[in-house]
Amino acid sequence: MVNTAANLRLKARIAEQAKSLGFAAFGVTTAQDDPIRADRLEQWLGEGHHGSMEWMEARSDVRRGPQSLWPEAKSVIALGMSYVPADDPLALEAHPEKARISVYARGKDYHDTVKKRLKALARWMVEQEPESELKVFVDTAPVMEKPLGEAAGIGWQGKHTNLVSRDHGNWLFLGAIYTTLELEPDAPHENRCGSCNACQTACPTDAFPAPYTLDARRCISYLTIEHKGPIAEEFREALGNRIYGCDDCLAVCPWNKFAETAATHRDFLPRAELVAPRLAELLALDDAGFCRLFAGSPIKRIGRDRFVRNCLYAAGNSGDASLMARIGSLRNDPDPAVAEAADWATEKLTTAL
Repeated sequence: MVNTAANLRLKARIAEQAKSLGFAAFGVTTAQDDPIRADRLEQWLGEGHHGSMEWMEARSDVRRGPQSLWPEAKSVIALGMSYVPADDPLALEAHPEKARISVYARGKDYHDTVKKRLKALARWMVEQEPESELKVFVDTAPVMEKPLGEAAGIGWQGKHTNLVSRDHGNWLFLGAIYTTLELEPDAPHENRCGSCNACQTACPTDAFPAPYTLDARRCISYLTIEHKGPIAEEFREALGNRIYGCDDCLAVCPWNKFAETAATHRDFLPRAELVAPRLAELLALDDAGFCRLFAGSPIKRIGRDRFVRNCLYAAGNSGDASLMARIGSLRNDPDPAVAEAADWATEKLTTAL
């Protein structure tokens, strides 16, 4: 079927339909497993760079490539939705009394938005080709969306390991459709990082042992979202006022200057209360208040305890004595990590005063 006029017309129609559903990036690659990508994954896991994310190791056999997960797959459609921020993600660094939340988590949960539109595109494809089969994925399955996106030509994996687009910078939510259709593949994207190392030097915790390699155990996004229990003391000051994720390596990428905020899907526009929230208010959250504030947000999945733990580290770094009362009320919190973080924050602020 590949290279036929009918195939190319179908691919063009799929691309147009994807655009109408809000996808800003579209590309196709073969579903064949790539042994080079698979070997890199095995090496990364073998070096323990995934930290406590056991789910990455547990299903590494099917994470190796599309056909390892689904042997019948012939093609992979790689798609991206833009979430280019209108403001400077680093601006709140100068306001330690406020909390920094990663750009991607300030709006609606991208999993829901992207998957809904992936399913809509999948239904349309089945209507066009009733005998075809397909599966949709967005970040919650053993699928390597970033290397597949590079292979499909929608961007390249930068030295910070995230996908970089010439049109959207780093700011793309990725999804994939595996299909039994044999579509004409696009050319892989050329790496355009050159000699730039801005993302490497911007990392507050030196989480990049080498270009194109991330040690998640040192990454603030991993530490504030995936890591359970107390965060190692060597990283706490480097957290600054980051309480959920980190945008530093993304925000400094020079390719962002070509990204247009007009491309951002409306679901990803930031909620006003999450743009620059005050630490004092976040420290007061109980379980019910946390669930109310973060309903429909990806932040909800880490739970109140881990979230307040992060806020306490930020409070300790703030130098703001007015937070002492809030911190003190958490020193006997039922969650041991929260209570320990409150003790650390108290000592840190006391020493600073």
